Amino acid sequence: MDGADRLRDYHGKRHFDRTAEPRGGGREAQDARPRFVVQIHDARRMHFDFRLQVGDVLKSWSVPKGPSADPRDKRLAVPTEDHPLEYEEFEGVIPHGEYGGGTVIVWDHGTYEPLSHDRRGRPVDFAASLERGHATFRLHGAKLRGEYALTRFRSGDDGEEAWLLVRAAKGGSGGRGAPDPRRARSARTDRTLAQVAQEDG
Repeated sequence: MDGADRLRDYHGKRHFDRTAEPRGGGREAQDARPRFVVQIHDARRMHFDFRLQVGDVLKSWSVPKGPSADPRDKRLAVPTEDHPLEYEEFEGVIPHGEYGGGTVIVWDHGTYEPLSHDRRGRPVDFAASLERGHATFRLHGAKLRGEYALTRFRSGDDGEEAWLLVRAAKGGSGGRGAPDPRRARSARTDRTLAQVAQEDG
């Protein structure tokens, strides 16, 4: 399935004459390492959006409490629609009444290393590991660093999936967990949610 097909749900939920969110399709993967982004989204419910580049889209999860630096702290991650690669840089205000209406900042971004392997220690395609429901990776961000895993623990008949995002006990120290979202600052512009809402709203 190509990027256009994978973005069908994303496009179907948005009116691009009303929102500044990127339509997508104009950027190709260029870095040797895939990208990741964590955005704070002050929508109907405050949450963090965790996105990993897989091929030509960003696979996305809504993480209510954000990533944790504590391996004992398992964070719920609910899959959302694939987003275009351009979304990594999106920061601004989605108009109220539109899907996801509210303020968005880029809390962290960078690259990641896929680490998934089979029982014999051989590397496994990252998209395939996600499809099977368990993927490990090492983040190289300004704020998030170290090894993490995404594990699917519920895949209901109604299509509602639930995953856990967990920091690995191994993989080195460093990095930080999610901050108080209202006091957090953008990794791109150093602005808070309130400042973005005032300046871009």
